[in-house]
Amino acid sequence: MRWNMMILASCLLTAGCVGGTSMSEQQDANVQSSLQYDNVPCDQLLAQRNGLAQQYNLPTKAKPTFSNPAMGFGPFTPDMRSKAKRDTDKASGEIDAMNRSIDRRDCEHPDKQKKLALPG
Repeated sequence: MRWNMMILASCLLTAGCVGGTSMSEQQDANVQSSLQYDNVPCDQLLAQRNGLAQQYNLPTKAKPTFSNPAMGFGPFTPDMRSKAKRDTDKASGEIDAMNRSIDRRDCEHPDKQKKLALPG
């Protein structure tokens, strides 16, 4: 029994440490900065977000999800998700980043939009 646990632990360690392919690393990569969308005009950003949500059949308020691996094995658990699931999770992260930019700039309320400019 003890040997089985040692072999399992070494397999998980090897599988998770090769090239950044662990589940937790891949899920962390889905979280994106919203600043990259701040220069996109509001109407384009809303259309882009809605199109991405429709393409992946996600709600427009999608957020990235994280699995809960066994305690302490997160960095060593290999990413076994299908390509479709990885793509959907990545889209959720993009939608969340777009929403944070949309909320910050009040894009859904054009009459109240904040102008981000330096004082003149």
